[in-house]
Parts: sequence; C-alpha cells; structure tokens
Amino acid sequence: MSDSEDEVKSKNLKLVLIGDGSSGKTSISTRYSQDQFERQYNQTLGIDFFMKRINLPNHTQVTLSVHDIGGQTLGGPMLDKYLYGADAVLLVYDITNYSSFENLDDWYQTALKFCNNPSKNIFYALVANKCDLEHLRAVKHEKHVRYAKEKSMQSFLVSAKSGESVNTMFLQIAAQILNIPLSRIQVEDEHRVIKAEIVKFKEVKPPKPPSKKSSICSIQ
Repeated sequence: MSDSEDEVKSKNLKLVLIGDGSSGKTSISTRYSQDQFERQYNQTLGIDFFMKRINLPNHTQVTLSVHDIGGQTLGGPMLDKYLYGADAVLLVYDITNYSSFENLDDWYQTALKFCNNPSKNIFYALVANKCDLEHLRAVKHEKHVRYAKEKSMQSFLVSAKSGESVNTMFLQIAAQILNIPLSRIQVEDEHRVIKAEIVKFKEVKPPKPPSKKSSICSIQ
C-alpha cells in the first residue's frame, strides 16, 4: 500500500438543525456531541454550536459542526447567516406535536431561499424526534414518509432521550454527503443499545382491615 493510500483525508461539514422550538434540536445535538440528555427544556436563543470528529472509511476523518438554530428565529434577520455555508439541513419535528410537523414547510421554504447555491448540492433530511413516545404519536408515520418523498429528503426516526439512531443518523448523513459507502457492520456499530429505565416503587403494605367486634352474647 502506498503512502498516499495511508494518508488521512480531513473533511469539514456544516450541519444545520431547524424546526420549531421544543422539537428537540438541542437535545439531539447534545446527545450526539456529548452523549447527554437534559430533561428540562431550555429555549435556544439564536444559535448553539457543537463539534464532533468522526472516522469514515477510506481513511477519511470528518469534523462535523452541528448548528442548532432557535425555533424563534424563523423570519429573523440572522437566519440567512446561520444557514450560510450549510452542507446539510435537518428539519426536525416532534412526533407528539402535530403543529411542529405542520410548520416544517415554512422552515423548508426558508432554507431553500437562503441555501440556494447552484454550485453546492445541499443535503436535506427529515428528522422525526421522540420516537420513544410512540404511544403519544400525533403525526402518522405515513405522513412522515410522504413528506420526505415529496421533498426528496432522507428520512430518519430518532430519540434524543434514549439516544436511539442519533449516532447512526449523523454517520449516514456525513457518508452520503461525501459519497462514501458504509457497510452494514459500520452502521450497526453506531446503533445505540437502548437501556430501559427501571423505576423502583416503595413497597407499600396494604392496611389491615379493622377487626370486627363480635356481636354474639355469651350467657353464663
């Protein structure tokens, strides 16, 4: 093998997460970059920024800069600057909140407006978050599939809370942008093993029934 084949190729990719507030963009970003999940919701003002370096086949090292845009910035004066230079735009919604899905088209049209660069092929992805709350689903999976197909987007279902499919999603997005094929083993290695939460309840003994007084009289 030649030295050129052993040489590590470094790439930088900018990924921007957009969508309504409380859809889980920050939770996805922190789960991926720090493997943490914050149960309390804190609204993102403006933009948050995370970085992570990953290794892909063919000696390719990729630095992902993940930009989490606050849900209140739609129509704001800085949105075009936040989206500038994006290699991928991830449209995130909460499967338990139908309005977050309905509003995706406004976000998508805005992204198309500001990311319209003929010399650059932007990668778009539809991301359904909170798949751990399937029993509370408000957006039918068929709607998700139909929307992704209509907009020619890649489709992902993730859970920032459990970490399910988060790492796999970012790995696949980076690989597809750079046209690097992944093996099934590589994808499965990134798939997070979900651990169920065990809730311990204190054992509460049932109260003893009150003793009944005998109503039988004894005659001596």
